[in-house]
Amino acid sequence: MIEKKNTQNDRKEILTTQQGHPVTDNQNVRTIGNRGAMTLENYDFLEKISHFDREKIPERIVHARGAGAHGYFQSYGTVNGESISKYTRAKVFTNTSVKTPVFVRFSTVVHGNHSPETLRDPRGFAVKFYTEDGNWDLVGNNLKIFFIRDPLKFPDMIHAFRPDPVTNVQNLERMFDFISMSPEALHMVTFVFSPWGIPATYRHMQGSGVHTYKWVNEEGKAVLVKYHWEPVQGIKNLTQEEANEIQGETFNHATEDLYYSIENGDYPEWELYVQIMEDGEHPELDYDPLDPTKLWYKEDYPWHKVGKMVLNKNPHNYHAEVEQSAFGTGVLVDGLDFSDDKLLQGRTYSYSDTQRYRVGPNYLQLPINRPHTNVATNQEGGQMDFRQDYHTDKNPHINYEPSLTGGLKEAKNPGKEHQPYVEGHLQRQAISRENNFGQAGETYRRLADWEKDELIRNLVSALSGCHKDIQTKMIEMFYQCDKDYGMRVEEGLKQVMQGDSQAIHKTNNQRENIGHVSDPY
Repeated sequence: MIEKKNTQNDRKEILTTQQGHPVTDNQNVRTIGNRGAMTLENYDFLEKISHFDREKIPERIVHARGAGAHGYFQSYGTVNGESISKYTRAKVFTNTSVKTPVFVRFSTVVHGNHSPETLRDPRGFAVKFYTEDGNWDLVGNNLKIFFIRDPLKFPDMIHAFRPDPVTNVQNLERMFDFISMSPEALHMVTFVFSPWGIPATYRHMQGSGVHTYKWVNEEGKAVLVKYHWEPVQGIKNLTQEEANEIQGETFNHATEDLYYSIENGDYPEWELYVQIMEDGEHPELDYDPLDPTKLWYKEDYPWHKVGKMVLNKNPHNYHAEVEQSAFGTGVLVDGLDFSDDKLLQGRTYSYSDTQRYRVGPNYLQLPINRPHTNVATNQEGGQMDFRQDYHTDKNPHINYEPSLTGGLKEAKNPGKEHQPYVEGHLQRQAISRENNFGQAGETYRRLADWEKDELIRNLVSALSGCHKDIQTKMIEMFYQCDKDYGMRVEEGLKQVMQGDSQAIHKTNNQRENIGHVSDPY
């Protein structure tokens, strides 16, 4: 009888090394006798363990804890009954017959990769559109504003929000120490310490581009825009008590909810709205429209529905798709542009720079990050450059432009270039219309009564462990936002501090008595 040879299909189920060598024993290393010692030439083991040692890429500095999903976006093609082409020539909006593939990554901001998803923290909401003109990344948060407006302050802000570098303990005194000296953060604090600081699930939270961007039409004319994602499922937030209860059972609740909702065919949807403002400084406003610590109120600048996003497919592999996905605020397509928002321009450098450090200089060659359109570039080399098509569409000897003898050519501009007029002295100064307290007070007044109660309770709890000088400064700033706001925080802190010594004594006793004694074995 002739023995049947293994075919290529038969080998598909055979475990191999990364060199393609079949693994005949995956349970035992090679040793001298069955008790050891190991020999240095354990090649299969050395290759396996060396890769394992490196299988986690550096954690994101911010937005480390994340979940993601695939889906599509489809434009409605109109803005308030008018053709959207009046405002932008971006095909992702003008071509209504196309379902643009998207990948979305949701995340927490400050805490680490395995932190509970119930922690009080803004949530990242980053969308990668694989458009016919290349990738567009809309990188934002669930809240529509941010803590600061100048990118120079960002590293200090994150350091203050992170654990103490000596004890490695999360200490809210550090956070409020920074905030007490950064009054522009009061508006964001009002949101984060209200129920809006803990979304119930990723499916039930809003998204926002946070920054002011521009839309550009075929004539090169621009308008200012803000983006808002509204969940069709509705908005749900958690109280601190509800979050504590969930965290006692699972610290993955938001990831689980997203994954199993999609797995069960209950696809989450968001509608995209935009606000539009004429390009300019708008001196009639008491804030700068480019300030990311400010809202454009709906009653002044209406929301216009422009499209819908549906998430209908889970990742096949978390690391390859969610962890290695890389976003950047500078990833725009024709018809979309930057505004002069300082924080946006600082993030635009920082995001792409951190991806080159974290994932590698060729991170855009990974399937999750690669555009769905043709890529033809003279950028080459670097760690893990694994392209195979160097010679497909050009003379392989010509890796520069311009050239008379082959190589890549410039594309024709599909419309007039947007040319904003800029003049002024180079300065290191804050914007002239800071108005740090006005909108924070307005947001407080617009909260429902139960949201106000939860905000005050959370702030009092967080500030009760802070230095007296920090408490005093924060109370002073809350009063500048709204009299009732300041008074309630002040009264709450007085009540807590009066019983403080008793509370500390009780806590120490609890720590002493925690746990159950076990016998040694």
